[in-house]
Amino acid sequence: MASKQKQSSNYTAKDIQVLEGLEPVRKRPAMYIGSTGLDGLHHLVWETLDNSIDEAMAGYAKHIEVSLLPGNRVQVIDDGRGIPVEKHPQTKKSTLETVMTILHAGGKFGGKAYQVSGGLHGVGISVVNALSIYLKAEVCRDGVHYQQEYSRGKPKGQVKKVGRCKGSGTRVLFEPDGDIFKEIHFDQKRILNHLRQQAYLTSGTEIAFVDAQEKEKDSYTFYFEGGLASYVPYLVKGRTPKHENVFYVRGEKEGMVAEIAFQYTQEFETMEESFANNIYTPEGGTHLTGFRSALTRTLNDYAKKNNFIKGEEALTGEDVREGLTAVISMKIREPQFEGQTKARLGNPEAKNVAESVTAEALTDYLERNPLDARSIIEKCIISSKARMAAKAARQTVLRKGVLEGLALPGKLADCSSKDPEESELYIVEGESAGGSTKQARDRRFQAVLPLRGKILNVERARLDKILSSKEIRSLVIAIGAAIAEDFDIEKTRYHRIIILSDADVDGSHIRTLLLTLLYRYFRPLIERGYLYVGQPPLYKIQTGKTIQYAYTEQEKDKIIAGLQKEAKKGPVPNIQRYKGLGEMNPGELWETTIDPARRVLLQITVENAREADKIFDVLMGDEVAPRKKFIQTYAKSVKNLDI
Repeated sequence: MASKQKQSSNYTAKDIQVLEGLEPVRKRPAMYIGSTGLDGLHHLVWETLDNSIDEAMAGYAKHIEVSLLPGNRVQVIDDGRGIPVEKHPQTKKSTLETVMTILHAGGKFGGKAYQVSGGLHGVGISVVNALSIYLKAEVCRDGVHYQQEYSRGKPKGQVKKVGRCKGSGTRVLFEPDGDIFKEIHFDQKRILNHLRQQAYLTSGTEIAFVDAQEKEKDSYTFYFEGGLASYVPYLVKGRTPKHENVFYVRGEKEGMVAEIAFQYTQEFETMEESFANNIYTPEGGTHLTGFRSALTRTLNDYAKKNNFIKGEEALTGEDVREGLTAVISMKIREPQFEGQTKARLGNPEAKNVAESVTAEALTDYLERNPLDARSIIEKCIISSKARMAAKAARQTVLRKGVLEGLALPGKLADCSSKDPEESELYIVEGESAGGSTKQARDRRFQAVLPLRGKILNVERARLDKILSSKEIRSLVIAIGAAIAEDFDIEKTRYHRIIILSDADVDGSHIRTLLLTLLYRYFRPLIERGYLYVGQPPLYKIQTGKTIQYAYTEQEKDKIIAGLQKEAKKGPVPNIQRYKGLGEMNPGELWETTIDPARRVLLQITVENAREADKIFDVLMGDEVAPRKKFIQTYAKSVKNLDI
């Protein structure tokens, strides 16, 4: 459990305070872990890991290991001080049992065991216990090995001594409760990404991962001395840096530690990650606000002082964040999170500390790195000019739409319904497919917008150029809710927007271009669940008067195998491979692809926006090398490619 002896005298029962019981967790699990889906399932891993990370942040743990074991079990081991085991003064039970079975019992409430901690407001490990059908906690303290087992949060026996041990530390093994989680599947990639992130945030700590669910074990180890200064280069991998030196600062003020790193790239989008006590805050908070304020003010001061901008000119927050990749990490003794799953940091004092630390260090960085400073300011000025050009282009498109009668382009075959909740928009490529789809649809609630050819690759263009495209303007006007920061999801004219393209390479490319456009400039459509991809059949299989459709190669093989079993002496099936939507007559198209009762739609979701960002950069960006590597890596998993 540990290889080195640790001092445990300063982490004892008096550091554990009890606030309330555990029963509410099983009744309302989503209140504590966000959901009972896969996100909530993985949240159990994060909460168990947080206790070990807290020991590392406090300087007591140097090695953490997370393992996936057979039977949907997860094990987390650290070489920290080990959870105290002596009788707790309030509960009169073992402190280990108190921590594992009572909500709000932890070393994070008032005691001096932790200066800063993650943990779910001090409730994390007891929540994991409550939602596990089985959990075993093992502790090594002062050379003695202790153990206790639980089921659904209740002890199966007393804490017992099971032998001697070397060093100190904690081992937690848990199995999620199938009554709570209907789907139990741990995603190796998701866990690896989280562990890598935590290793960057906890420099000098080794975090290992072992996947022992199958006979063939996978193992990885993460260790980074550079902290966030190493994390930013990892995040910008595959993009072209705008300047050579990564900005990095670690400063302590008012009892808080702010660690910040950033670098600009040639890209247009912004990537900001913020953390409070190593907990990812996807909605930012006061620490991110403080960083942004300092960045905008300091770059403006430098630009004016060195005559990059004059008079009343000023760079906006939007200008200075274009192409920025930044990580902001705050260590704070009593974090105030908004929401039980810590989506946003609320401490007002964190804003002042982040702002002050950033401003002082950035002023010094710009003076010491004049070439980097020039590159950054020039990029911000270009962003400012592009922003104004894009604003003018957006206003022109919207104004033109209003003048032409509420923005409906001539090529749009609209539906008669004015109720967005029942209305659908099919986006199809080409006049032939558009004609078939218009004839096949139900005119009452289904609209069709044909686009000519492949639209502009928006990953390589600014918004003003994007809006010069007639096809994209038609799409913006048809959806009716503007674009980019002007986009208003409440004005969307259709609550189902369906991309329908041919089942070949060109169709796949067109679909990818449209997804890139919608992801970058209409993201709320995806977040609301309004975006779908239609699934036309690949094959029409006819035997006599019987017609069946196959949407995949596997489905085709299954249908043919079934036909051969039934009638070995019957007619040979006629198999037609559809290359394009235009090959289907309206009746076939309605029956297979458009009829709500029989069609297959894939809903587009963004489970991990940062991962999606990177994939779009790789596939659609200017850099050839990352795209080549991606294709080489995944080429073997591509089947039935149409050339």
